[in-house]
Amino acid sequence: MKTHQQIDRVARDLDPEVHEANFMGAKLKSERRYASLERDYPDPDKLREIAGLIKQHTLEHLDQYLEQTEASLQKNGVKVHFATDDEAVNAAVLRIMNETDSHSMVKSKSMITEEIHLLDYLEKNGKEVVETDLGEFILQIDGDHPSHIVTPIVHKNRRGIAKSFEREGLGDYNDDPETITRRARKYLRQKYLDADVGLTGANFVSAESGRIVLVTNEGNARFCMAANRVHIAVVGIEKLVPTDRDLGLFLNLIGRSGTGQQLTVYNQFVGGPRAEGQPHGPKEMHVVFVDNRRTEVLASDCREILRCIRCGACLNVCPIYRQSGGHAYRSVYPGPVGAVLSPLLAGNRFPELADLPKASSLCGACNEVCPVNIPIPDLLLRLRDKAKREGAKEAMKGTPNLGMWATLCSQPAMWKTALSMGHSMNYIPTQMIPNPSAKAWQAIRKLPKFQGGEFRKWFKNRNQGSEARSQNPTN
Repeated sequence: MKTHQQIDRVARDLDPEVHEANFMGAKLKSERRYASLERDYPDPDKLREIAGLIKQHTLEHLDQYLEQTEASLQKNGVKVHFATDDEAVNAAVLRIMNETDSHSMVKSKSMITEEIHLLDYLEKNGKEVVETDLGEFILQIDGDHPSHIVTPIVHKNRRGIAKSFEREGLGDYNDDPETITRRARKYLRQKYLDADVGLTGANFVSAESGRIVLVTNEGNARFCMAANRVHIAVVGIEKLVPTDRDLGLFLNLIGRSGTGQQLTVYNQFVGGPRAEGQPHGPKEMHVVFVDNRRTEVLASDCREILRCIRCGACLNVCPIYRQSGGHAYRSVYPGPVGAVLSPLLAGNRFPELADLPKASSLCGACNEVCPVNIPIPDLLLRLRDKAKREGAKEAMKGTPNLGMWATLCSQPAMWKTALSMGHSMNYIPTQMIPNPSAKAWQAIRKLPKFQGGEFRKWFKNRNQGSEARSQNPTN
């Protein structure tokens, strides 16, 4: 069984080009987020606070909003299904395809279908499925998996993509991005026209109107629905918002938080199947609401993680994710959100992923950028405690023993002495560190140069100077 040291090893052994792509891609998106929000709003944190309260309210009344959403969807002519786990979701999608005599599907990007391995399931049951998001399409032909919630191929570069296209017969080697995009467009266009079913996820669902809201930058979700007889939306039960008015807030936050855009290029509000007299669009629309342990998460002390709107802002700002990339997390959901959500969704496999909450410095940056104000550092600590209480021994391996640190912190005299000797740490070789866990930690990390130890002296001198000035005031 792997422990959290796996993430350290992945970061250490990562190909330099992949590391550069991960680091710079995340860093640039994070910088754009700050610039966009600060430019457009006088108090972005207030918006995050309001959005978090709306999502939390929805979660606390989820049973009521699910009933309201079901009624609104059915009023719009949508057939609604509920699935408790991944097997039930996959079976429901296959059943819909069989009942509508459908053999081929085009699908847009959807994290929840990655979570339940829908593509593999349908292909094993004789269905043709084509990913139409450019990044997901490249992952499909490479047999790869996403490494980011928003930009799934951030770990790839154009040279590798050009080789993949050449291998799949999509043209001679050419790593010009425009040529790659044009070739993908030509190949996918016929797939859109030939498919029987278009499948999407959903970024939001309005309980008030039953509208499914999709945000994309490629427009492929729209193509997935335009020419097909059947539209299937696979949606996590946490994606609900109470009213259409709430969408104005969330649409402004998701684009700025994820990529620094004021709005994503395509924002679609899907009210239902094709109405009588409309020339285009699917004749049938099905929405499959997915639980897959979300109600268990809702009943836990980490329920706030279900507020997540999958913007990826916490990944972009996270120093651990920037160094290691998404594949190090061994899960569909990487980064800080994945470190919380993945172990919770694992059920009885929790011990296998219980180390992920330790892949964090607890710097708090993920909470500061989250558009729905999820207290991710607090949730990570709760999961660390859960791992210790439930005896997830593998997750605790490689963790330095903090008993000595606790003793030091609770004894002022010892603490002052240790600080005065702090500079000696700059000259102690790793092999001389007595604690085996600390040795293992130091072997794959480099401590920064110790530069502290002078604050108390500075403060004492400053305080004495202040007292002198107060005794001899001048005009």
